[in-house]
Amino acid sequence: MAHLDTRAPRLAALQHRDFRLLWFGQLISTIGSYMQLIAVNWHVYELLKDDTYSLSLLGRDFALGAGALGLGTLGLVRILPVILFALVGGMVADVRDRRQVLIWTSVAAALFAAILASLTLTGRISVGSIYLLTAAGAAATAFVEPAQQALIPNLVPRQHLTNAISLNYLLLQIARITGPALAGVLVSLFSLGTVYTLDTLTFLVVIVALLLMRYRKPTTGETSGLGWQALLDGLKYTYRTKLIWSTMILDFLATFFASARTMLPIVASEVLGVGVAGYGLLATAQPVGAVLTGAVLALRRDIQRQGTVLLVSVAVYGLATALFGISTSFILSYLLFGLTGAGDTLSTVIRATLRQVLTPDQLRGRMTSVNMVFFMGGPQLGELEAGLVAAAFGAPLGIFTGGIATVLLTGWVAWKYPALRKYTNQPDGS
Repeated sequence: MAHLDTRAPRLAALQHRDFRLLWFGQLISTIGSYMQLIAVNWHVYELLKDDTYSLSLLGRDFALGAGALGLGTLGLVRILPVILFALVGGMVADVRDRRQVLIWTSVAAALFAAILASLTLTGRISVGSIYLLTAAGAAATAFVEPAQQALIPNLVPRQHLTNAISLNYLLLQIARITGPALAGVLVSLFSLGTVYTLDTLTFLVVIVALLLMRYRKPTTGETSGLGWQALLDGLKYTYRTKLIWSTMILDFLATFFASARTMLPIVASEVLGVGVAGYGLLATAQPVGAVLTGAVLALRRDIQRQGTVLLVSVAVYGLATALFGISTSFILSYLLFGLTGAGDTLSTVIRATLRQVLTPDQLRGRMTSVNMVFFMGGPQLGELEAGLVAAAFGAPLGIFTGGIATVLLTGWVAWKYPALRKYTNQPDGS
């Protein structure tokens, strides 16, 4: 008897018009956002690199590099709005028309990018205005991310949802490679204002894509609300489910101490001596490692002993970061920074799978919002920590000590949460 081939076609989710529009629109917009991120980092560094601050501590005087401190402050500027608005954004995504939420937040983000471009091109830009507009864009992201993630299951049938999520992850990695590389070239050939202008135009692409979508159904709000009880329900579930909570703690600690990305302008300029073009190229190493690892994971069977693999991948991420901090070779630095992307990707896939398997459907939106604070808070606050250490002791030492701290803290999490070490994603819940 012949068996019917029920396997989904390749790129199945892209066969659905609305998802295809959202995917391509978000691809262009996300590339623009990573172009802006790289440009803003370089902009702040250029404005502050020749300044120093004096600090007296424990009877000792420190000369703090303003460039490193300014880059570290960017992390704080980017995460505070997320901490303030992410949980609200998750609840809004559960009770409002998600397409409309995306449209209006994209309009707001385009406006902030346009103001940044205008101030830069007219020579009226300052570090303070860069911080303010960066914070405003981060606040918009706190509403965009939950709405986008919640909208995807409405655009594809359930059997194509895994493919849609995989494509979204691929989108992010493409943007993380393309955006920094383009920014480095455009800044070296033209100006920072050109990058900010192009970023503004990319938001217009996603707005048009959202307007062309046929999906118009608002959420019913039957299982969620905007009240305190709905918020507390999500927080309580996340904290009481120790497997989920331990992965969030691990994610936060690793990205807090091993966050080297914001220090790349200093590494490229002062350690490796490769300038802005080399900075843009170096910034692609981490996503290249992520894409290669993601491709390997997509071609193999399910990961065995997922808890152990998760802990090892985070330890590799920390060790590679530490070695990256003391490397003086561009090729070696590129390979090590790429290895951090590989470790991060492997741990991300396992963490995301674990949380989706263990979380009831009616709580996934709020769990995602709580996780957003952790996975964005860790690297952004880590940039502040790295900036402070780098300002006082130099970027290489700051990056190295952060990587070593990550390895040690991974061991502590493995000891503190034995259930995570033993987790295998088996049907019995182990």
